[in-house]
Amino acid sequence: MSIANVVRLYLKNKPYLLEALENGVANQSAMARIIARELSIKDYLAVKAAIRRYFETIKKNRQNIEMRALSVLKYNTLTLLEGIAVLITNADLEIQNTAKVKIESYYVYLTEKNKAHALGQRQRRSIIKSYENCSAIIINSAEKIESVSGVMAFVTSLFAEHDINLIELISCYTQTILVISRSDTLKAYELLSDLIK
Repeated sequence: MSIANVVRLYLKNKPYLLEALENGVANQSAMARIIARELSIKDYLAVKAAIRRYFETIKKNRQNIEMRALSVLKYNTLTLLEGIAVLITNADLEIQNTAKVKIESYYVYLTEKNKAHALGQRQRRSIIKSYENCSAIIINSAEKIESVSGVMAFVTSLFAEHDINLIELISCYTQTILVISRSDTLKAYELLSDLIK
């Protein structure tokens, strides 16, 4: 395997290194020295050249993804729902007007917080995990979203950069539901609003 391929594989498995380069936290020369030492490669300049080429390719791809994502997102609308609960259970529950997804032997419910509280004792026993102080931001998109890759990757990366944890993400046709902690609602809504503007 060539030095370029070895370095590319190394960087693919450590994406935070590329992020450090992108944010100016690390420089290519220092990184090349460290990678050459770790991989026992004597040709430091070849490692540095491989880092530069791979970094430029990744940067260009990210810019393309960002441009495609923004071209789709700018035509979307947002709906905010507060007082949401997420329930993960090992049994099928009877809850009216709720979103339900079955994944292998688990069920994931997205419902109103008061409906979660109204469950009977028998139903509550089947709850494995629950998140009760949540909000849901629904991104209402045009059909175009289904044919454009990277839109949700762009949104989830943006959330990660701003330390917003996604509790659940449900995508259904032209609607994407992002469930977050109530404490992150304002920050998340503002980020998405800025994209749409």
